[in-house]
Amino acid sequence: MKKYRESIMKVVFLVAACVSILAVVLICGFLFVNGFPAIAEIGPLKFLTGVIWKPQEGEFGILPMIIGSIYATGIAILVGVPIGLLCSVFMARFCPQKLYKILKPAISLLAGIPSIVYGFFGLVVIVPIMQSIFGVGKSVLTAGILLGIMILPTIIEISESAIRAVPNSYYEGSLALGATHERSVYCATLPAAKSGIMAGIILGIGRAIGETMAVVMIAGNQTVIPKSLLSGVRTMTANIVMEMGYATDLHRGALIGTGVVLFVFILLINVCFSLVKKKEQK
Repeated sequence: MKKYRESIMKVVFLVAACVSILAVVLICGFLFVNGFPAIAEIGPLKFLTGVIWKPQEGEFGILPMIIGSIYATGIAILVGVPIGLLCSVFMARFCPQKLYKILKPAISLLAGIPSIVYGFFGLVVIVPIMQSIFGVGKSVLTAGILLGIMILPTIIEISESAIRAVPNSYYEGSLALGATHERSVYCATLPAAKSGIMAGIILGIGRAIGETMAVVMIAGNQTVIPKSLLSGVRTMTANIVMEMGYATDLHRGALIGTGVVLFVFILLINVCFSLVKKKEQK
């Protein structure tokens, strides 16, 4: 029976893997088949570098949305990565057990909060604060701060797991050489967990660049290139969700083309991560 169970589970795992691959292929096929004709009709250069988005007038330039997505994601990285990394180190190596039992479920709960709830929090809490400080509430800075908060659970949980996976001999060896507890953690354990930490950061970036509803609520949704961090922006995801409901013909194709560009962005991020990981292994 054990032999049969192993054979059955191998088949189940194989089917699950094939279904996952098929799903990715179908999504890619839908995007490229429906997006490329529109991009070709508009003109790839005009589509990617155009600064005017007026579908009613036949203008489909998505450069403002690309820059808006990059700005918001960049701010989210600056906010979320340092806080998430330091929090994961604290959770793995410095946190008292009684406090850990409270913090761990709380962080897991943050990961399960729907995006719309984060957006509502940003709208009623962060936007008024930004309004009182800078005189502008809805802006790319506000969106970036909220995205930085949203990616924290992903970075913290994956980074903590990576740090805990490092053999304790690294830490003990550092202590044996005379290093302090803090120095052993940051100079011996943390570098050994670099690959897992990078994976958490990449997943966090993927969530930030792909976030939609929360950004729609607080970013200002202006289809112009932001002149400062206090300017309103519209990201690529926000552009798709706001207009896909009534878009037709070339307009709809342009929105799907925006999805293609977004897909390529995320693909490039993952490829860069894979190249860095291979370089480290060498």
